[in-house]
Amino acid sequence: MTNTKTLRLIDTFLNGLSEDFGAFADLKMEALDALRTQGLPALKEEEYKFTPISKKLESTFGEIKATQKINLTAAQVAAAHIPGLDAHVLVFNNGQWDQELSNFTGAEFQILSIEENEANLNGKIGAIAKNDRDHFVPLNSLTFQEGISLEIPKGKALTKPVLILHFVQALEGNYTAPRTYISAQSQTAGTFIEKTISLDEAPYFNNVVTEIHVGENAHIHYYRVQEESRSGITVNNFETNIHRDATFTSVVLTLQGDMLRNNLSLNLLDSGCEGNMYGLYLVNGKTHVDNHTNVDHTKPHAESNELYKGILADQSRGVFNGKIFVRQDAQKTNAFQQNNNILLSEDAIVNTKPQLEIWADDVKCSHGCTIGQLDEEALFYLRARGIGKESARGLLLYAFAGEVLEHIKEESFRDYCIGLLQERLGGSY
Repeated sequence: MTNTKTLRLIDTFLNGLSEDFGAFADLKMEALDALRTQGLPALKEEEYKFTPISKKLESTFGEIKATQKINLTAAQVAAAHIPGLDAHVLVFNNGQWDQELSNFTGAEFQILSIEENEANLNGKIGAIAKNDRDHFVPLNSLTFQEGISLEIPKGKALTKPVLILHFVQALEGNYTAPRTYISAQSQTAGTFIEKTISLDEAPYFNNVVTEIHVGENAHIHYYRVQEESRSGITVNNFETNIHRDATFTSVVLTLQGDMLRNNLSLNLLDSGCEGNMYGLYLVNGKTHVDNHTNVDHTKPHAESNELYKGILADQSRGVFNGKIFVRQDAQKTNAFQQNNNILLSEDAIVNTKPQLEIWADDVKCSHGCTIGQLDEEALFYLRARGIGKESARGLLLYAFAGEVLEHIKEESFRDYCIGLLQERLGGSY
């Protein structure tokens, strides 16, 4: 059934599956074939060279087993809310949409579980995040239950952001598979905020896939904060299709977890569109975060901006691999990519690899990376003016990190992220 690349981790899981899939049978059969062929990432595979996630999963779990829903309460949902944020709330309960605890009364969008909307979504689910894109996409395609499909109808602008809360707890298993499909039709606008809540310190594997269609002249912001259990292992496959004159902006703040892998892809499919990707990872302990980004320019007169920054302490590890593709037809492309890192410990490690592949000849593209320590001259300057060592250090780190958070347009969520940043840096600035 499986080839040598497939670890024991998923053998039992796959052998126990029925091939009478029901909803989305074609997608799931394709996913099963992909898993049987490619398995999970091999230790020497280039894309996972610095993130041995298969080894981590096998040593942590031995095998994966789907979790059950948690007995969540409305009080737990309320406690996880972003202070001061007036938002529609969508709740995922161990990877499954919990309609009873979600609250979207009066929303301008339309929402159904993916299974309920199968007739309209066949051929759309899995068309953006394809099963051959990453090893963990077919695993999600095969195992998701009660995902959500959300559509913003043509011409509608959401008056409130959408807060997506992922509650995770290993319960009679260790594996969750949230699936989200968002379609923003032409001339729409909306903001989405995503947060994961780990209910205890038991290890889990959260395998997330999000697909977003951004229609003509649509404008979507998507923000994520990752502050998970130190035993939490998460893979995020997040992919967008961006059409004519549309903009999409992603901001990801990563603070804690065991091993976190974020695959973010922007497909710029028409002229006049814009894709923006911003990330800040501020990690300590033994947290391992890997941001793999992909921007694909396929048509002329499109723009992309990418800025990721890292602050790493203790024995934490960061990986950044950013790829920009400029196809032959994509003349007049403007693409920017930068990754900057500060190491606060001799034991912290960063592996960074910004990449450009350009087949067009009339473009403006730049990329670069830096790895260093705090600026001693700037630290001396602040201390010479009566600022204590820790406060001066915090001020410099806050100034370094704040450039990313400036791209969060939702004020209450930006304030929340600033508070998390100040708490981690140990002061108010």
